[in-house]
Amino acid sequence: MAESVRERNLAAVRAKIVASTKPPAEEASTDDVLGKRKHGLAMEGVRVVAFSVYFITSITAIHIAQFLGLPLYAYNRSWYNAWVALTKQYFGVHITTMTYWWSPTVVRISGDKSVAGLLRQNKDGLVSLNFGERGLFIANHQLYTDWLYLWWAAYANNPPMHGHIYIILKETLKWVPIVGPAMQLYGFIFMTRSWADDQTRLKQGLKRLNTQRSTSIIPGQGNAPSQLDPMWLLIFPEGTNLSANEVAKSRAYAEKVGKAPLTHQVLPRPAGLHLLLQELGETVPYLYDCTIGYAPLPPGGYGNDIYGLRTVYIQGRPPSSVNMHWRRFKTSSIPIGDKAALQDWLEARWREKEVLLENFYAHGKFSPADKSAVIIEDGPTEDEFKTPYITAEIRPASSVEYLAIFAPVAVAAVAGRIVWQIAERLMGW
Repeated sequence: MAESVRERNLAAVRAKIVASTKPPAEEASTDDVLGKRKHGLAMEGVRVVAFSVYFITSITAIHIAQFLGLPLYAYNRSWYNAWVALTKQYFGVHITTMTYWWSPTVVRISGDKSVAGLLRQNKDGLVSLNFGERGLFIANHQLYTDWLYLWWAAYANNPPMHGHIYIILKETLKWVPIVGPAMQLYGFIFMTRSWADDQTRLKQGLKRLNTQRSTSIIPGQGNAPSQLDPMWLLIFPEGTNLSANEVAKSRAYAEKVGKAPLTHQVLPRPAGLHLLLQELGETVPYLYDCTIGYAPLPPGGYGNDIYGLRTVYIQGRPPSSVNMHWRRFKTSSIPIGDKAALQDWLEARWREKEVLLENFYAHGKFSPADKSAVIIEDGPTEDEFKTPYITAEIRPASSVEYLAIFAPVAVAAVAGRIVWQIAERLMGW
């Protein structure tokens, strides 16, 4: 009898899987979705060269700046952390400027009542988020470049947090030339997807983020007050970006364990988030959830098949809009002590996100969205005319902010030249 009930349950789940499977529509090419290319092959070649010069020059300058600050590690850890934060700010400015110059992108931001008044736009069109200085952040993972847009969100926060963002990433990114070592110096945490190995390194990384640090600038001064460093810690609970292969794996797993599958996401994994909440929950008041959607996408398509780095930055064809819907949860309300209960809680959030994404792909906007979440300077104040959406452009606050990236290298070069000239005179070279 019990076996027949189980078989009926599994049959019901299989029926949901079949019903939720995207129609096998013809493969849509990038040109089918985004229209005719903006540039011919010759101009694309010019853009490849120009973009490569921009990107390599910028990240090389930032990486050199990272190494210039390494001696501070032995002298004063607080100074060193401040230097790391500065170079991390440089990278946030670099990718924000990169998007603004090479692939102008519209972002549409919304939220529910939990973020009432926290999403703002000034009269100049600049976005200001008010998510505080310490928070845990989760998001669905659509593209390889999701983290670029979330780093911009940290840049847009008040106070700016693009110098204090930490991301949990795949181990394979650890040794990407220049970028990989730079991310290691930034204190990012790399995961192998083997929990036996990941648990230890994750605990070590979280211990650093949860350490009280002295505010004294004098090493060894014991009576100075201490405080926790600012921190935005981002994790993608799905563990990988969305693709046909990952969706198939997720559906197979859902069938195996008797759960309804997801169409626009894969089932999240609770282990990493559980450890984050256990280690940081008492020092982080809120967990922020961002649901990300990109338009346009073909029926049955996946963002990574359309919005690759070449398409977005070389061809200059970004999504018509990057959409972010924000929610906030008190960490004290999350069942941290019970892993099974946390898994149920996380899956419930993902099923809510599934509804949001279903509405997004049907109507082009996340709904329901709450008007109280958004404050637009000089915008309508009457409720009937207010909008629950902020529409803005991803751009730096200042046109000259990017130049600061090269300041440490320039100062070091000038200082090195002066020291060399003094040495020449003293030594009679």
